[in-house]
Amino acid sequence: MIQRVTVPSLFPPPACSHASVVEAGTRLAFLAGAVPLDPAGELVGPGDPVRQAEQVIANLKEQLAAVGSDLAHVLATDVHVVSSEPAVLSAVWSVVEASGLSTGPHSSTLIGVACLGYTGQLVEITATAVVPDGGPA
Repeated sequence: MIQRVTVPSLFPPPACSHASVVEAGTRLAFLAGAVPLDPAGELVGPGDPVRQAEQVIANLKEQLAAVGSDLAHVLATDVHVVSSEPAVLSAVWSVVEASGLSTGPHSSTLIGVACLGYTGQLVEITATAVVPDGGPA
């Protein structure tokens, strides 16, 4: 159902693929950015991008479950991190790898940005996923 492609003529990406291909007729879910807020709307991990990334992954799992999917069916992500420091981006990427998101591996872009939508927010992840047969209509 999902073909993950790493292009041999390109530099191998770290724990992700260059592209994912899905056959026509497959249901896809396009998820809004998962953010580091708890159910009450409070920021989790102020000043701590790793803790925020953990909360973002937890929230992403909830979004996926709500549409009948999971991390294993994620095709692509954009990981936004408020930082211009490669070490901070790498620390957040380590959380993504540990989550199982990169098991596919999925296609991903890791992006350092100036700011995100909520005060104090340091991490946000958008995702596209397959909804396997039997997921909610």
